[in-house]
Amino acid sequence: MSTFNVPTRDEVSTNNQAIFDNLNKGLGFVPNLYATYAHSDTALENYLTFSNAKTSLSAKEKEVVNLAVSQVNDCIYCLSAHTAIGKMNGFTDEQILELRAGGASFDTKLDALAKFAKNITENRGKADQDVVDNLLASGYTKGNLIDTIVLVGDKTVSNYLHSTTKVPVDFPVAQPLETASV
Repeated sequence: MSTFNVPTRDEVSTNNQAIFDNLNKGLGFVPNLYATYAHSDTALENYLTFSNAKTSLSAKEKEVVNLAVSQVNDCIYCLSAHTAIGKMNGFTDEQILELRAGGASFDTKLDALAKFAKNITENRGKADQDVVDNLLASGYTKGNLIDTIVLVGDKTVSNYLHSTTKVPVDFPVAQPLETASV
């Protein structure tokens, strides 16, 4: 079985070294999963451009989607990272566990978004019509729906990358959902 190292700055292309420097400046470190993208000369830049593109979703809404998708895809790295980011965006531990399970009893609009993100991920793009109708009835637009699907794709790429490479998680590890009472 092949193992993937987390490349250091000295082991990546000049272009990726500049990205590492910017990540260090902005975040204080280069997350292991981002560094793993740098095995490719182009993937890190392409992924960050995609991930940081404009969207109609708020930072909080993006975390709703990221948590639900990462739970369906069983990605401990992304669950851990987005648990930390979710807390930075004002979610409590209990709310984060509920979002991971695909719901949000504390906010009906976010509940519709979490249910949609979970449903479309579980069904590999074939969302149930009642879930789509609920999303639109809760105040989201067709544009928001499209942006959510783009975000599901974004997060799925990282989920798959970690599932394949299994690089170490460098965030506080998220607790298993099964131990939570949601």
